[in-house]
Amino acid sequence: MQISGWSRCPTIEARVFSCFSYEDVRACLSEEGSMIVHALGRSYGDCSLAPRVIHTPPMSRIIDFDRQKGVVRCQAGLSIAELVETILPHGWFPAVTPGTSHVTIGGAIASDVHGKNHHVAGSFSTYVESIELMTADGRVCRCSPRENSDLFRATCGGMGLTGVIVAATLRLKRVKSGQIITERVRARNLEEACEQFELLSDWTYLVAWVDCFPADGEPGRCLLLMGEHANEEGLIGNTKMKSPQCPSFLSRFLNPFSGRLFNSLYYGLSGRTFAGRRKRVSLFSFFYPLDRLAGWNRLYGKAGPIQYQFVMPTEACPQGLYAVLKKSLESGHIPLLGVLKLFGSANSNLLSFPMKGYTLALDFMVRPGLFKLLDELDRIVVDHGGRIYLAKDARMPAEMLEAGYPGLARFCQIRKQNGLQQRFMSLQSIRLGL
Repeated sequence: MQISGWSRCPTIEARVFSCFSYEDVRACLSEEGSMIVHALGRSYGDCSLAPRVIHTPPMSRIIDFDRQKGVVRCQAGLSIAELVETILPHGWFPAVTPGTSHVTIGGAIASDVHGKNHHVAGSFSTYVESIELMTADGRVCRCSPRENSDLFRATCGGMGLTGVIVAATLRLKRVKSGQIITERVRARNLEEACEQFELLSDWTYLVAWVDCFPADGEPGRCLLLMGEHANEEGLIGNTKMKSPQCPSFLSRFLNPFSGRLFNSLYYGLSGRTFAGRRKRVSLFSFFYPLDRLAGWNRLYGKAGPIQYQFVMPTEACPQGLYAVLKKSLESGHIPLLGVLKLFGSANSNLLSFPMKGYTLALDFMVRPGLFKLLDELDRIVVDHGGRIYLAKDARMPAEMLEAGYPGLARFCQIRKQNGLQQRFMSLQSIRLGL
């Protein structure tokens, strides 16, 4: 069948093995040749694409849930949406969650996803007590920070290249409500936004929308959104979210002109209406706003959005962030959406993305000349000591990976020691020389 990542670029013909049990996965691995896990297809680029893929969402059972301690053991094909549906009525929530609930637990570990609270909580792997990993010989290996720790550090953020995650045990976060208390603050530019991030870093959740179109001569005005779980009891209600399908014809109306207009209205109206005021919002609308419109990537046309997400160390910001936005502005490829977050310290996982600093995610429409611009942005990111997020990458060169990830050599060594390098391969791993 035809499969792709969320950006729908590239799309390939693949032989898909749907697995309902450990035995099914083991049977796939008994065949000759390489493969990679492809679950819900929410990674943007080609990290879950290969001519032969293992489809894990049928393996979505919760094996054990300790409602008192907030510890859950589940199969790796379980989505965050399915997990929340089970645990939220009992007063628990994932300690870290990405911007969509349509990510499997296995995918969240393989990408070591981060959320709006990285500056205080770290990455998803911080709350993974153990992983059950099926290696090339069909053996299930238990990995944790204390047991097979090298394989654990390579698997968290390892993009599925160390084996098939079949189950995991997670620590959850206690919550009393299905609502979030939010507040918004406006920043006139990136320098002011970085100052606000530091001042507001006591908030658990913190994120900023960035206007990448020029205002008063330069891009980068921001609207910061802060959030905390509400403390009132008994507010945990319906955990299902309705998601109407995005009509494909709306892509005709998405262009630089409409993008500029939307950004101006959003900054102006949202800032005037909500800035400095606290309000309650649904937990789902706060964490997963784009999940409310299924297939929203169709808005960007046939090729979908190319998302360019990078992180730069604190000392390189806001200068490095400005350099990226100004280069985009000069090229005429202005991102229609920008999201800025504050990161805390890096963890010890070998290919984990976050480092202490700021991450900026930019959504581009695919037009002629875009990839030339992205090559130029790569050089700016490297020059400022940054790196690219592998879960969003679809085109960076191998030297960019080598420059940004100092744990790469050790990661490759662990793959070789465990006989994994010829069995677990993706289009991304081949492109990057892994």
